[in-house]
Amino acid sequence: MRVPELRQLRYFVAVAEELSVTNAAARLGIAQQSLSQQLTALERAMGVRLFDRDTRGTRLTEVGAQFLPEARAVIARAEQAVRQVQRAARGETGRLRLAFLASTANYLLPPIVRAFRERYPDVELSTEDVSIGGLVTGLRSGRYDAGFTRPPLVDDLTSRTLLTERVCAVLPAGHPLARRDRLTLADLADEPWVLTERASWPPWHLKYDEDFRAAGFEPQIVQRASSVQNLLGLVAAGIGVTRLAESANSIRRSGVEFVPLDGDSARTEVVWLPQMEKPALRRLLEVVAELAASTDLTRSG
Repeated sequence: MRVPELRQLRYFVAVAEELSVTNAAARLGIAQQSLSQQLTALERAMGVRLFDRDTRGTRLTEVGAQFLPEARAVIARAEQAVRQVQRAARGETGRLRLAFLASTANYLLPPIVRAFRERYPDVELSTEDVSIGGLVTGLRSGRYDAGFTRPPLVDDLTSRTLLTERVCAVLPAGHPLARRDRLTLADLADEPWVLTERASWPPWHLKYDEDFRAAGFEPQIVQRASSVQNLLGLVAAGIGVTRLAESANSIRRSGVEFVPLDGDSARTEVVWLPQMEKPALRRLLEVVAELAASTDLTRSG
């Protein structure tokens, strides 16, 4: 037995509903002779008689009556499959795996995930807050489809800037310099510093080295930390000072003071592999661009 073509099933359903080859042919927009030939081919392929056709008209046989709901179900499922693949092609369904730099997830993750889910509820989102090294490695391996981070300073990822914010000197509460409205990096030349481990992301630390050299000093680093949260704890404990984007004050608000640094700013970017072709990713980038243009993402978490 040959499996019927979807076209033949549509023809069968039309004739079964009209109980007239003439009316069904007009409904389908095909020649009556062609429709009759296709019905005959369908019956031969299945080895059954689906219609009784005589001078009194066209009637379903008992077998044809049982076949009608099954044919309708097959057609409906095929139409559903077409709609589903079209939605997938438009980026309205699918799955996205997003990585958020741990120091930005606190304020960046909620508005982005909320806005995207409101617009595309049938796209499954999974999120992780990770270190910069884990984020870049995950993008390169395909573990993540997109990441939200400070510029990773690598050449193999595509990026789009979402926001630019001030960079601040972070000082222990009560520090004499905390009374100033603004500072320069050079103002901190004689201070003990706490920074993250150089191995945490070498490209960033090479950039830090350049910035310190441009300010005319090499920092006295008294301790290194594994995360921004730990840096803030060390500053609050009076161990040293550090330099962070202003949005880091959402992580810790007690025991530290943030003072803007003149001429210093930090970008937050969405990054992805240039060869990533997921339609849902295109929709994410659209939503994020709209959100970044209308919302202060550093304060909306």
